[in-house]
Amino acid sequence: MTTIRAIFWDVGGVLLSNAWDHPQRGSALAKFGLNRAEFSSRHDMVVSSFERGKLSLDEYLHCTVFYQARPFTLQAFKQYMFSLSQPRPEVLQIAKGLKQSCRYRMATINNESRELNQFRIESFGLAAIFDFFVSSCFVGLRKPEDGIYRLALDLAQVPPDECCFVDDRPLNVEAAARFGMHAIRMESPAQLIHQLEMLGVQGTW
Repeated sequence: MTTIRAIFWDVGGVLLSNAWDHPQRGSALAKFGLNRAEFSSRHDMVVSSFERGKLSLDEYLHCTVFYQARPFTLQAFKQYMFSLSQPRPEVLQIAKGLKQSCRYRMATINNESRELNQFRIESFGLAAIFDFFVSSCFVGLRKPEDGIYRLALDLAQVPPDECCFVDDRPLNVEAAARFGMHAIRMESPAQLIHQLEMLGVQGTW
């Protein structure tokens, strides 16, 4: 069996709640009384640029929400967006245990906008767990594009067959597997531990 030397993690949906996915957007639209169809049309036009770091959070919100006068402030909306991020403690503990073992290079491969990504790194102590962050907003690439996986492997300097990738979305898992990485679709903490152990990964669970 090939020895795993690097583990790449998705953030939203694995380590933390999603930052700004369908449920989070739906919650914000309901709270602030926004038209779903109108918002979604505008969001779809700019989300790629937003997650690639081409638009700031303020620019994104001016495109999608504040293109007209609102009875609430930009700051209030942003604060609510940030409040939607929640930890998944059991999975964070798995990642922390693997980091503390000093056996594995640890990094993320995630699609996220810059301000939300930075907020989550700082708020949930991710910099203490991961050696580097291959975030779409930092590198201008998004999963499941080939380029973001290639870049992650180049940065880690570990062959793909000695890497494991953990994500909750089938398309992202399939893309990593095509690169020759051992890819796990996470469904629960117990299932994740089991599949890591099947790859010979050792940690304090």
